[in-house]
Order: sequence, then structure tokens, then C-alpha cells
Amino acid sequence: MPLTADTRADYARRTALALLDIGAVELATARPFILSSGVASPVYINVRKVISYPAIRDMLMGFATDIIDQDIGRDGVDAIAGAETAGIPFAAWIATLTGLPMQYVRKRAQGFGPGAHIEGVSYPGQRVLLVEDLTTDGASKIRFCEALRQAGTEVRDVLMLFQYDIFAQTRSALSDHGLRLHALANWGDILSAAKDTSHFSHTDLDRIESFLNAPLDWSAANGGSRRLIF
Repeated sequence: MPLTADTRADYARRTALALLDIGAVELATARPFILSSGVASPVYINVRKVISYPAIRDMLMGFATDIIDQDIGRDGVDAIAGAETAGIPFAAWIATLTGLPMQYVRKRAQGFGPGAHIEGVSYPGQRVLLVEDLTTDGASKIRFCEALRQAGTEVRDVLMLFQYDIFAQTRSALSDHGLRLHALANWGDILSAAKDTSHFSHTDLDRIESFLNAPLDWSAANGGSRRLIF
């Protein structure tokens, strides 16, 4: 069955509520968080907490598998690759659900040769889906995919449990590298769900929304980077 717009919206909302319920959305107190991109943020998403909640983990992995089947096609993927380190458990569970082989890609090469970043079996022409916990600006995902491509595999899609989706440059940068981004939820989904619940005060929500509306301006005003570097 094709995933309707309503079904996708339901997946996104349920993902957002799950992340809120397990405390994966963390607010900064004295100082803002500095993300891997160098951007300062009043809030942080710790998607890795999902691994400790079996029921939520199973739900989200089911959503991810449905998105793979609908948007990519299981017959268009030969292997699932987890990005070191946070993507590895999610890739393993998705590989189990889909019955596909799994591998993982390292941040840094160990050894020599084109496959020095890859653990597991890979081969030239293998069609690989990269899985990660989240993406902020997409830069690290591009590096992981380039490492996979250097080993001769074909990578066209990356699947995230969560994407920030607040930087206009992210999708264009990924597209420039021949990559499509798929995700279960984004910041808009979190904000919408949070407004309908009691997870945060109105003051906290206003603070989060001010960041989401102009993240680089907020970052620059709070000690972080004022631009993204790909």
C-alpha cells in the first residue's frame, strides 16, 4: 500500500511525540549547545536514547522500513550501511526487518585501500542505503557517502530518524552530491507536537522557535558559527 500524505504526517507526529516522551529533546541551561556544524543552539536532539526503549525503537524501525519500501524500493537496495557510531544499531535493526545485508562505515579509515572505511562485505556496484540517527546540515553524511563510493559502492539515498530541516543549504548540498534525504521527522514536527503537549513552557517554546526561524542569526548572537561549511 502506498504511504499517503496522512500516513506520513502520522509517522512524523508519532516520531516527534516519542522523542519528546523519552527526553530526547534537551534544552540548554547556562550555555547553548554547540552542534557538530559549529552552530550554537538552545536545544539538542539526542536520538540515540531510542536504543533504550524497545517499543519505541520497534515502532520507528517499522516506520523507516515503510519509507524504504515506498520511497526507494527494497529491490533497489543491496545493503544497509550504518554510519559510525550512532547509525550502527539503527542500520542493524533495519537490516533485520528488511532481510538485507549490513555493513558500517567508519569516520576514519583503518588500514589501506578503497575499503578502509568499511566494515562488512562490500563490492563494486553494490547499492547501499546509508542510515544515521540525525542530520543537522548534512555535511557528515556527504563524507560518509563519499567513503562508501570510494569503495566502489553506489549510494543515492540516506535515511535519518530525524533531520533538522532548518538550513536551506542542506538538501541542495546533498543533491549536488547525488543524494536524496529521507527522514521520519523534523524540527517542525517536534515544535508542533510540543505545542500540543506540556513538555515545555511557553517561554521555552518561544526560545526554540526563535532559533528555528533564524538558526544562523541565533547562533552568531550566542557564540556559534554564522555560516555552514560543506
